Amino acid sequence: MRRILPFFALAAFTSFGALGCARGPDVGSNLPLQKVVVYRNGIAYFERGGNVDEEEIHFHVKEGTIGDFLATLAVMEKGGSSVKSAAFPIRAPEDVPECDPSPEYEYVPVTKENDYPRLRRCTDAERRKIRDVVLSLDGKEHDLRVSYVTEAPVWRPSYRLVVGDNGKAEIQAWGIVQNLSGEDWKDVHLTLVSGAPLAFQATLGTPSIPQRPIVSDEGEVVSAVPTGETSLAQAADAAAPAAVQAQMFGGEVGDAFGVGGLGLSGTGEGGGGIGDGIGQGFGSGHGRAGSKKAADYDLEEAPKNERRRDARPSPKKPAGGGYKVARAESAPVAPPAPPSFAPSAPRNLRNLAAVAASGATTQFTLPYTVTVPDKSATMVLLLNKSVAGQAAWLFAPDGGVSDSYRHPFRVARFTNESGGTLEKGPIAVFEKGSFLGQGLVDPLPNSATASVPFALDRSIGIDKSNKYEEKDERVLRIEGGDLWLERDAVTLTTYKAKNGSEKAAKIYVKHPRQNGSRLEGAPAQTEDNTGTGSALVPFEVAAGATKELVVDERRSFDRQEGWFSPVAKSALEKLLTGTALTSDDKSKLDALLKLRAEILTKRDEVSALDVTLRDVEQQSEELRRNLAAIEKNKLADKLRGELTKRLSELATKGQEYGKRKVEIDAKLAELDVRFRDGTRQFKYDSKKTK
Repeated sequence: MRRILPFFALAAFTSFGALGCARGPDVGSNLPLQKVVVYRNGIAYFERGGNVDEEEIHFHVKEGTIGDFLATLAVMEKGGSSVKSAAFPIRAPEDVPECDPSPEYEYVPVTKENDYPRLRRCTDAERRKIRDVVLSLDGKEHDLRVSYVTEAPVWRPSYRLVVGDNGKAEIQAWGIVQNLSGEDWKDVHLTLVSGAPLAFQATLGTPSIPQRPIVSDEGEVVSAVPTGETSLAQAADAAAPAAVQAQMFGGEVGDAFGVGGLGLSGTGEGGGGIGDGIGQGFGSGHGRAGSKKAADYDLEEAPKNERRRDARPSPKKPAGGGYKVARAESAPVAPPAPPSFAPSAPRNLRNLAAVAASGATTQFTLPYTVTVPDKSATMVLLLNKSVAGQAAWLFAPDGGVSDSYRHPFRVARFTNESGGTLEKGPIAVFEKGSFLGQGLVDPLPNSATASVPFALDRSIGIDKSNKYEEKDERVLRIEGGDLWLERDAVTLTTYKAKNGSEKAAKIYVKHPRQNGSRLEGAPAQTEDNTGTGSALVPFEVAAGATKELVVDERRSFDRQEGWFSPVAKSALEKLLTGTALTSDDKSKLDALLKLRAEILTKRDEVSALDVTLRDVEQQSEELRRNLAAIEKNKLADKLRGELTKRLSELATKGQEYGKRKVEIDAKLAELDVRFRDGTRQFKYDSKKTK
């Protein structure tokens, strides 16, 4: 068996060979880099792989990266023997320096005259604090895939939107990837992932000794009885089904996914299956269960409908051992019809990234390999698709643009039909071969619609006014003689737009929504956006015309109401004519309404009699004063007689009115008793009825 060169011997031929003036990679190995997955939260997933028939694999890891490397290290064996362990040196806090890291180092030989001890000069690896992580194998043949996660710059999206006619547009999405890993990414499979999975800095490479309590034998006495814990008996958890275990571990049950020294993936059939397996880690999820050895799986012999884009042909061991890199081959994809107009539209759409959405993340996987040199960036085309889109206007007042309170923005509206989430990024808007402007796309889930402002249109003016009122009373419940109504607090917002341009404008008004309210009678195509506190309400204004849009927003509230108020009458009549009551309850409510009407009539009669009696009393008092004034005037005997007669007539009328009032009051008291008794007997609850 021919052994590969030790890692240190290869250092002169790898990226570690010239570390004196170079930054050096965060993680380096002579195991070739095959795959890179870049996320939007400052991390990247790296995957190395090849055929190995040696006893050890070495990784050079920077001290600041060792925690992330060890926390996410995953080893998947597609065939062969198992990994025994992963070892790395540690430094104790009390360790003294072994070398001088100063760049300005002058060696002074030790002599009799100069016996002061001097530290040797640090090597480049020691100065950069490189750790050597060693994976111990058993010297047999291995088909390994090693993955880990380290810090990396986030990838950034950039979009182009070409607005066409008939509500269609072409969108392009580009991804900008920056490589600051310290090594070239040569012919790697690149995946860009939107979303930000949880990732934290780990310190597994730093020794941690927690403080322990000091126990002294002083004969202490427990001063209080401690409280115990009781656990009730319960049945043992049933073992997970074989299919579930296979899916979790990316291989078959039993030896098929056996566990080696550090809990790394074991040997046998499965071993991650024909999917990516647990070795993917942060890359492509947990993979699928395999039904045959992944090393023996042949891409060509798989049924066409079962081929995966990331399936690799079986790697072959080269003569004499060593490493051989297995590269993925993309399955052919039928190209869609080329776009009619788009900036830099690709000629071969099969080179576009494959889009896969999973939960809150979206993966853009390139079907070809790319090369990104260290300390450089590359821009790759992810998406070129025809979507629903148009140029429109958006009235959305913004504190940063003072004129936006009077004029709408010119916007590009399009629907995300990519199958995944589009991350936040800049967008350039084109129409009919000309550049319209730039905007910023917020994170856009699949099937969501974005309205991206790119200019302010002062040819359209908009005024806004508000009006508040209460409407639409409904009986909420009747219980114990109490009446509870539900009403709507209505806010009417009027947007008055004047179009001074030469063409019709479709304006979307960004209407701020009130908490707990609803839109009533909103126009068609209104977008009530939950979570943003606003609604997009459209209306069209012809060229040179003025038009109003009224947004009716309502919030329901309930309150106790008196039976004899006009609002109560309206609500009770609606309940009587509705379908919520049974025929028996309708008869009872109809009787109550008739009693209510009779009571109100009697109350009106009493009120009228009170007015008449007050008038009679007023006239009588005036006659008495007049009689007192002419009491001793002998010439006014005739007038005194007339006034006395009129006073007597008023007294008679007053007695008649008083008697009538007493009779009505008695009847009214009877009606009130009957009505109160009837309301107490009548019960209704709109929630229970529904």
